[in-house]
Amino acid sequence: MKLATGTTVISNGQLIDGNGGPPVRDGAVVVKDGKITYAGQAKLTPEVPPDARRIDARGGSILPGLVEAHFHPTYFNVAALEDLDIKYPVEYVTLLAAHNAKLALECGYTAARSGGSLFNIDVWLKKAIDSDIAPGPRLASSGREICGVGGLMDWNPDFRKLGMEGLVLLVNGPDEARAAVRKLVKDGVEWVKTYPTGDAAAPDTNDHHTLCMTFEEMHAVVATAHNHGLKVTGHCRATQGIKNALRAGYDAIEHGTFMDDEALELLLKRDVPCVPALQFEYASIVFGPEFGMSQAVIDGHKETLEGGAESARKILKAGGRLGMGGDYGFAWTPHGTYAKELTFFVKHVGLSPMEVLKCATKTGAEIMGRSKEFGTLEAGKLADVLVVDGDVLANIAILEERSKFVAVMQGGEVKAGTCSMP
Repeated sequence: MKLATGTTVISNGQLIDGNGGPPVRDGAVVVKDGKITYAGQAKLTPEVPPDARRIDARGGSILPGLVEAHFHPTYFNVAALEDLDIKYPVEYVTLLAAHNAKLALECGYTAARSGGSLFNIDVWLKKAIDSDIAPGPRLASSGREICGVGGLMDWNPDFRKLGMEGLVLLVNGPDEARAAVRKLVKDGVEWVKTYPTGDAAAPDTNDHHTLCMTFEEMHAVVATAHNHGLKVTGHCRATQGIKNALRAGYDAIEHGTFMDDEALELLLKRDVPCVPALQFEYASIVFGPEFGMSQAVIDGHKETLEGGAESARKILKAGGRLGMGGDYGFAWTPHGTYAKELTFFVKHVGLSPMEVLKCATKTGAEIMGRSKEFGTLEAGKLADVLVVDGDVLANIAILEERSKFVAVMQGGEVKAGTCSMP
């Protein structure tokens, strides 16, 4: 991805640098050739060329570009899981993914980690974004996911003779787990996404208290992935599934829903980040009846929401790390509404806006393994900056309103926002 040339000064707004400290009330950021050279008090801004471009934050907020830590670019706002592997051909899903990536960038998300992708489209989407062929967040790809046979993502009955190859790689035993990872290595992924546990969406077969992979399968995935320099994460709701993942050497945990003290201790000992993805549960409860969810499914989501919120609070209070994002691309959590996750964590989980913003910027970059490049507004880092017309610490829900974005800057180039309009 090319960097912008020239100098830009962003001023007249409170500076939130992403590190979690107090904001700088009258802050400024100086960008030169796509990288930050200064971030601090406006009155201490170093001298800049007279032809420097200037962006007025309009008394609002200057913060790092947001990081969507659990991004499904190939989910196309489906009303049922089953639609993912039978509804559209790969050609159309590719176009939808490109559209979703562009939309994510316009929503202020300058980086994202894929949480799974149909047909390995995210691998090629990343190449297109990095090559400036298509706009989108800086992307970490994961390709097809790995699930145990008969697990959460294996819903097609055998008599239909339909495979799941476009969506997941099904494994039965450690040997098949190793083989699945090796396929992903050839595909060029960075993260290996697995399904150690079930979900409230499948109450009759693989609910949120069941296991979908054995410890031996999970350990085989990790050993093979780490041998090739890849990281591993997993959909972990059940308590034992969380512990299995942490003991197997997982690099991140998705959801971490029912976390007891032992699981928390394992998480903290290795400093493994967790992405709770809770607004999906809330939306499922609120809009579930509209989309035909059974009462058993809705009740499961209620239990998941309560357990996940408590686990998230425990993790952050104990000094652990949370990323923000998750499972957008369903009919009740459509693409383009990612910032609802941030609002939810403030209004319903009880985190402060500053805590949530740190999770959505600095921690997100750490999860992606790129914290030296972006995630905070500091000299030497890429100029991935979000400028908002409003006080996001007073009302974090402003981040849901794209009309309030003065500028979405990526590598020093304004990609969206009102200041980029003619």
